[in-house]
Amino acid sequence: MAAMTQHSLNTDDPLQDFQPRQMALDGVTRVVHVAGTGPAVIVMTEMPGISPHVARFSRWVRDAGFTVYMPSLFGRDGAVPQVEEGVAVFRRACASAEFRAFAADEASPVTQWLRSLARLAHGECGGPGVGAIGMCFTGNFALSMMLEAAVLAPVLSQPTLPLEHPAATGIAAGDLAAVKERLEREDLTVLAYRFEGDKWCRAERFAAFANALGPRFIARVLPDSAASRDTPPFFRDVVASPHSVVTAHLIDEAGQPTLAARDEILEFFALRLRPRP
Repeated sequence: MAAMTQHSLNTDDPLQDFQPRQMALDGVTRVVHVAGTGPAVIVMTEMPGISPHVARFSRWVRDAGFTVYMPSLFGRDGAVPQVEEGVAVFRRACASAEFRAFAADEASPVTQWLRSLARLAHGECGGPGVGAIGMCFTGNFALSMMLEAAVLAPVLSQPTLPLEHPAATGIAAGDLAAVKERLEREDLTVLAYRFEGDKWCRAERFAAFANALGPRFIARVLPDSAASRDTPPFFRDVVASPHSVVTAHLIDEAGQPTLAARDEILEFFALRLRPRP
């Protein structure tokens, strides 16, 4: 992997190596931070927004040879996750009509916009298709995005919605069945990650996805001991459990399970998105 642009994880990230683009899709305009060349990968931020840790992950994707599209979905772009600001963002998102934070079997409306973004990104970048990774609040969005034909490589990192139904998928049963049919028809798979003791994304949710998708759902459960304890205030005081596999709780050291998860995700994108002879 190419040497990555270094930014402090403890100060707000200006995202100067990304191009902020105003993208109007389905009647809604959002800022999308774009960087890199190669096949497109949509990186959907975790709560409470595009933190320095989320930006670092996007740079890893970029430096692995992909064009990153990182939409601003909530929060203050580049901000270190603090407690008061993060809780305010979380509450606004829960009340927003764009997200179905509590609905057991209903996709968030914003996933329609994200499917349109994937279609646009595929048109701009070419290649076989597009990758998508959702984290935390957006974790299951990558699966809903499989209803868009351009999306070939979905990754679910600690999918947290719906908040009050740990065994629910946050996706309508008909859509989930359509995704399963597509996975089988096109010989595709879904990668998913969580920490064993994550109180926000519990074992019941992965069991529900496995029950719905069968062997096409490939789950990775990391031990809690693999999670970094050096995290921003929002993760220390509000999340308060091992949670963010490839961002805030990742330990960037050789041999660490979280770093191995990151590498597996990058390899998954390469397998699905590189043009084949």
